Amino acid sequence: MKALFPIALLLAAPLAAAGPGESLSEAPPPRISTLVVYGEDPCPRSKDDEIIVCARQPESDRYRIPKQLRKHKKSDEPAVSWTERTRTLDMVSQKGLPNSCSPHGTGGQTGCMRQFLEAARREREAMKAGQ
Repeated sequence: MKALFPIALLLAAPLAAAGPGESLSEAPPPRISTLVVYGEDPCPRSKDDEIIVCARQPESDRYRIPKQLRKHKKSDEPAVSWTERTRTLDMVSQKGLPNSCSPHGTGGQTGCMRQFLEAARREREAMKAGQ
């Protein structure tokens, strides 16, 4: 008797999952496809288990950017010159370049040694000027 109870629960689980008022023999709802056709192109025929809704647009819009994407304003400011943009990009990417004294990139360590040597040279010059 104890062994029959888990088996009964397993058999009743699909019926409980179907929910109230639903049966397992119901077919799934039909698939709905929405298409845009241009000019005189025919709308594709639907099958038994599918509903096709066609929106017709003029032939002149076939290769255009959709209207909802045409009105976006540019995010960059046209007042910034290319020279200033180049300077900004050079400054940002300077971290990974040689002689940059940065842990990022392959040539960053050379800059640390150069900065150390320049600081030592300035210190020596300052000591000579102070004598």
